[in-house]
Amino acid sequence: MTQARAPYMEWAKNRPRPRIDLAGSNLLACSIDDLPGAREALDFAGENPNGFPPLVEAIAAHARIAPEGVATATGAAGANFLACAALLERGDDVVAEWPGYDPLVGTARMLGADVRFFERRFDEGWAIDPGRVAAAMTARTKMILLSNPHNPTGVLAPPEVVDGVARAAGHAGALVLVDEVYLETVEGDAPVPAATRSPGCISTNSLTKAYGLPALRCGWALAPPPVAEAIRRARDVVDGSGSIPAERLSALAFRHLPALRERAARILAANRALWRAFAETSAIDCVSPAGTVAFPRLPDGADGMAFADRLMARDGVAVAPGSFFGAPGHFRVAIGGDTGKLAEGLDGIARELGR
Repeated sequence: MTQARAPYMEWAKNRPRPRIDLAGSNLLACSIDDLPGAREALDFAGENPNGFPPLVEAIAAHARIAPEGVATATGAAGANFLACAALLERGDDVVAEWPGYDPLVGTARMLGADVRFFERRFDEGWAIDPGRVAAAMTARTKMILLSNPHNPTGVLAPPEVVDGVARAAGHAGALVLVDEVYLETVEGDAPVPAATRSPGCISTNSLTKAYGLPALRCGWALAPPPVAEAIRRARDVVDGSGSIPAERLSALAFRHLPALRERAARILAANRALWRAFAETSAIDCVSPAGTVAFPRLPDGADGMAFADRLMARDGVAVAPGSFFGAPGHFRVAIGGDTGKLAEGLDGIARELGR
């Protein structure tokens, strides 16, 4: 039997379908009518050898960088893979956060890199400790893997911390890959992408988590132009180019981003209020999240996998066990979906905690 390279993703794809799904992390998906002009814009014709040009230009304008610094991909996951494929070789060292998102680690390992970890701790608010990052680095370290906001906890690292890690990595000849797929879900004005602040960073993102457009699979990497070019050339041997219909619709989505952002803000404001009320009255500890996921700790050292199994069996509510992210006493809850289902799902969690 083939060993899973990313156990969380294998579980997510093959688990039983729940009545209420709080195990993912997407914003509530848009319908086609949420994107004005989508039906008229749909077309099979066009050229996108290095990304559909209007889409590349829209991403660049959104990130306030030159188009030469943009590489398109199939979702943020695809951008992460292409960036690693472009820059890592067998025997390189990679430093990754833990708890963390296991497909990032699986990508590095699949490419032959050796992965070392630095710890992010609950009792420190899941903060990044630059000293621990430095201690995990070796002379062979080529890349540091971060997510910001952090997956699975939803905690946002301050820009100065990420930039400091990038400076330290640069002194060692390494780059920092920052998965920023939740960045534009934070309350207020989202921080600018790390790649626009620091030449030592690669930022990856998509239209999925913040804007409710997962079906478009529109992802991208932002990087210094030579690095972005290496990522584009890596795509030549993976999938060549994206889907013309999807990239046309993605370019249209960028024209409607203010309206999509308002929709997301309405959903998240209601859902965060529900989550905060739940967190204040329940028997769990949780660092306040900035993104669309929360990562509560169960009381008395209870096991997150057993809790998730009981919750699914008794209430039909799915949450993601923390063991998939390296923290078995926790579970991850999605707070970006349908508000009514979130309320019902939190009631189910409260009942299970009471049992």
